[in-house]
Amino acid sequence: MKTGFKFSNLCGTVYTAGNLIFTPDGNSILSPVGNRVSLFDLVNNKSVTLPVEMRKDIKLMALSPNATLLVTIDEDGRALLINLPRRVLIAHFNFKAPVKAIEFSPDGKWIAASHEKYVEIWKAPGFNREFAPFVLHKTIGGHYDDILNISWSPDSKYFLTSSSDMTARLYRMDAPKDYVPQTLAGHRNSVLGAWFSDDMQSIYTISKDGALFNWQYQTKAALLGDSDEEDEMDVDGQEKRMDQKRWRIAGKHFLNQNGVKVKSCAFFAPSNLLVVGLSNGVFGLYEVPSFVNIHTLSISQHNIDTVAINRTGEWLAFGSSTMGQLLVWEWQSESYVLKQQGHYYNMTSLSYSGDGQTLATGGEDGKVKVWNTTSGFCFVTFSDHKSNVMAVEFAKQGKVLFSASLDGTVRAFDLVRYRNFRTFTSPNPVQFSSLVVDPSGEVVCAGTTDTFEIYVWSVQTGKLLDILAGHTGPISSLTFSPVGMILVSGSWDYTARSWDIFGRSKQVETFQHQNEVLAVAFRPDGREIAASTLDGQIAFWDVENGKQVGSIEGRKDISGGRKVNDRTAADNAASGKCFNSLCYTADGSSILGGGNSKYICIYDIDTKVLVKKFQISNNLSLDGTQEQLNSKYMTEFGSKELMDVEDSSDVEDRLDHTLPGTQSGDLSVRRTRPEARSMAVRFSPTGRSWAAATTDGLLIYSLDDTILFDPFDLEIDITPETVMEALEEKEYLRSLCMAFRLNEKSILHKVFEAIPPGSIDIVARTISEKYLDKLLQFIGVHMEHSPHIEFHLMWVVSVMTAHGRYLKEHRGEFQSVFRTLHKSINRVRDDISNLCDTNTYTLKYLLNQQNITARNNSINR
Repeated sequence: MKTGFKFSNLCGTVYTAGNLIFTPDGNSILSPVGNRVSLFDLVNNKSVTLPVEMRKDIKLMALSPNATLLVTIDEDGRALLINLPRRVLIAHFNFKAPVKAIEFSPDGKWIAASHEKYVEIWKAPGFNREFAPFVLHKTIGGHYDDILNISWSPDSKYFLTSSSDMTARLYRMDAPKDYVPQTLAGHRNSVLGAWFSDDMQSIYTISKDGALFNWQYQTKAALLGDSDEEDEMDVDGQEKRMDQKRWRIAGKHFLNQNGVKVKSCAFFAPSNLLVVGLSNGVFGLYEVPSFVNIHTLSISQHNIDTVAINRTGEWLAFGSSTMGQLLVWEWQSESYVLKQQGHYYNMTSLSYSGDGQTLATGGEDGKVKVWNTTSGFCFVTFSDHKSNVMAVEFAKQGKVLFSASLDGTVRAFDLVRYRNFRTFTSPNPVQFSSLVVDPSGEVVCAGTTDTFEIYVWSVQTGKLLDILAGHTGPISSLTFSPVGMILVSGSWDYTARSWDIFGRSKQVETFQHQNEVLAVAFRPDGREIAASTLDGQIAFWDVENGKQVGSIEGRKDISGGRKVNDRTAADNAASGKCFNSLCYTADGSSILGGGNSKYICIYDIDTKVLVKKFQISNNLSLDGTQEQLNSKYMTEFGSKELMDVEDSSDVEDRLDHTLPGTQSGDLSVRRTRPEARSMAVRFSPTGRSWAAATTDGLLIYSLDDTILFDPFDLEIDITPETVMEALEEKEYLRSLCMAFRLNEKSILHKVFEAIPPGSIDIVARTISEKYLDKLLQFIGVHMEHSPHIEFHLMWVVSVMTAHGRYLKEHRGEFQSVFRTLHKSINRVRDDISNLCDTNTYTLKYLLNQQNITARNNSINR
């Protein structure tokens, strides 16, 4: 079961670089997140990340008109062809050069892609099995510099290209060999966009300096409004028209903003709307050809890197890579449809709520963000801390979140009113590096890095209750016993200590290690603790006897990946060979560990064997994802991968304000690559998923029941046919047990819902205890999506009544199942409560309308 976890979603990062794309229905938006693609459903308020990874960060995407094929291209020009509805990778392809523009034709038959200063026309791939899905149709030249944008005409017969050579060019798809494309020249800076109007009578171009030109296919006389006949002259006895029809400039408009450059633009032809994103974080909405400003809004302090418009022209999407922002703005009502932003710097910690529906993360930017695990969206951000947030922790009961920071404060946040209702401080200025809340939620403890003490506060009064001293090094981790009143701390002084903070004796037990202790974790039953040390070992201790009961040598398992500047091979690298975060699974049978490495390991505790290694990223844009470096990139001055390949054309883009050797700061102008590592790992209380705070963002792995086939006590006579035969003979208990042993979801679902309500009680009383775990787990998961509320509640009541004593005696084994049931029942209760409230208000409204009508009728009489 522990090997069945698969990548489920990516939270914490919503946009990194590249272009945004609206789906044809206009209800969803595709956003590149590192080397992955996230799909945000703006109507149902959900986000999902496609289970496909590229070699490097995505720089460009294109979507077919029917939204079935998605093409993603990375920094090097390598592309993936993805079936978007099924989220399946179809083919790999290499354009062999960085691509700056790609676009499907409106009829879906062609793909136009830039190849430096050339345009390549490819036949759009289909769904047939082909050896080469991408077939080159022709290559067209004409520009003298890189092509920046490609746009098709509505009939797919023409396309426009704009380039850094300050021109735009018009091409025909069915052009003869001697066809010379018309050049639209006149701009004084790089042309960022060129588009046809909806009736194809006009062309609009915009350059980086904010100049918008309107082009029309006219003679010069007609353009100037001259009614005189066109001049003609004889050349060798032939008449030749001097004033021919061609694309000419009909109007020029300018933004006239000093020092501000256009960074992105988009055009919506049906309404003649132009959206312009500027370098100062302001966007403008203009109507063409009059260039009248309809709307202007400042949404950021940094560049707006990409702009997109949905099918109806009502929603505008903006992305800023510097801030990691993704905004969707409805310009008519002047309101946000979506406003999301990840942590500016790395995440440092994470915590699950008691029901597993909410995740909290703390970051180096001093912010605490709370995420919904179902939708994948951040719904509240707390910015009260003034320095790095080092730890976050949910109270086991209630809607309270705690955070500890290097600014010397521990803060408590109310997740009902979304406010900081309590701030805990120490008598002397200290820096807090770890945090823990007792199971009752009445006491909060925090460890320091400078005074080596543990501070204990009362949550109710906010008063400092005690200061625990004894460690001689920075305190790296704290954890409370889930069932008792024991606090365990881990420190760099080679020890882990247990404290009885509620007892009179203040008994302290010391667990001595051979190296610095980086993380400690309690087993869910409270009888064992695990401690990871700097040498890569995980030691297991019996809390009652104070003896070590086992250890895991994880140094070779966690290590992996060679950095660009490493002078040694990956196997001999000194860094990243230890676990800085530990977490037990919900049943306590396995332990999960992550560190400064691209791997996260899960171990079986009984056998001390590595069960599985999860690689958090295959992104070569991150440091430490390769096992071997390519020697061709190494020079006497260092690695070519750390050097700037492209020189920015603007002076302000070439300026670097960072200090020499700075590793953090404005990451958009960094000279070093971010390192692939995990800062914290946590298991969901339901046991169905776990999360990791990584360089890429908040990765969530979960069990995929639709794919997983895990037969249980399977015999040769148990087949889908025999299960259905038993069901037809109304042997409900036998058919249910056989369905559990076969463990095929569709058959189990059919058998479960075929049992009549009158037989639930007798089936629940006679079912064997070995099926209780699977039965309750199935009810908890199935209840969330099924409309049969009373049917599931009857099952829960019958099973709890018949097997309550057994479940209580073995509550440790069923802890994750109970949490899943609690989560599902709470969700059903909330849905019914909201429905009842809505119906109550509707009935009150209708009754009031009836009274008002009766009163009006009586007055009229």
